[in-house]
Amino acid sequence: MKRVLITGAAGFIGSHLSDKFIKEGYHVIGMDNLITGNLANIEHLFKLKEFEFYHHDVSKFVHVPGDLDYILHFASPASPIDYLKMPIQTLKVGSLGTHNLLGLAKSKNARILIASTSEVYGDPLVHPQNEEYWGNVNPIGPRGVYDEAKRFQEAITMAYHNFHGLETRIVRIFNTYGPRMRVEDGRVLPAFFSQALRGEGLTVFGDGSQTRSFCYVDDLVEGIYKLLLSDYHMPVNIGNPVEITIRMFADEILELVDNPKAHIVFKDLPVDDPKQRQPDITKAKQILDWTPKFDRAEGLRLTYEYFKTVVERR
Repeated sequence: MKRVLITGAAGFIGSHLSDKFIKEGYHVIGMDNLITGNLANIEHLFKLKEFEFYHHDVSKFVHVPGDLDYILHFASPASPIDYLKMPIQTLKVGSLGTHNLLGLAKSKNARILIASTSEVYGDPLVHPQNEEYWGNVNPIGPRGVYDEAKRFQEAITMAYHNFHGLETRIVRIFNTYGPRMRVEDGRVLPAFFSQALRGEGLTVFGDGSQTRSFCYVDDLVEGIYKLLLSDYHMPVNIGNPVEITIRMFADEILELVDNPKAHIVFKDLPVDDPKQRQPDITKAKQILDWTPKFDRAEGLRLTYEYFKTVVERR
């Protein structure tokens, strides 16, 4: 049985990855310091002999006994509300944490996949964004702690690949949604769902003309799995290229939730908020034979079922 270490395993994407690798017959070692992760996301795995969990901060030295075949580095605060609250931890997990895990991968002769982000493109001047675009990032702006942590993460990963010959993979993740997102996450989808369910105002920043492209988590996980097992070491965009304005998205949520008290409120656009976000997934199609399968209507319905239960419990 092959062994895989997944950092950030109690988080939104990390927990779904843990499920995927268990299903595919791997022994999964989950690791998380739980500053944004939630053990409830993986409690169903604790009874399995194929799963073990380490409560650990990867910014400190990482030791895992025994062989390792793969490492997936998904530990990091990932929403603006988190990385603005925890800027130092965000920078450390992207730099020191990545360095520690690359060293572990080298010592174990394991292949490592690191979770990068569409935020490496910043507020893009190229649309849609392809992997050759270098980005338009403000390194000292409020989002810089996350953007630059991920850009450094890519740089050190490529350095280990080129200098040490380490087997590395880099996924650039675009907006992803689905069950197990945190209600207080701060990103647009959990905010809209929780506000609509409570009959509050859905917060739309600016005039709502900025665009996003939303990928359902099952599609993302399948793309990551295919990338890990591929022979391609350069960055690959994984996301759903169907683009929508935030104002249109708010209207979709209002229609789905159907709470007469819910409405839209407009607030000032945050500093450095990207105006457009759409992945060019040509590489994923050609190299991985991957395209998203879930349309937004189906994905939102499944996510709504989850948020209904979570918000009602609060």
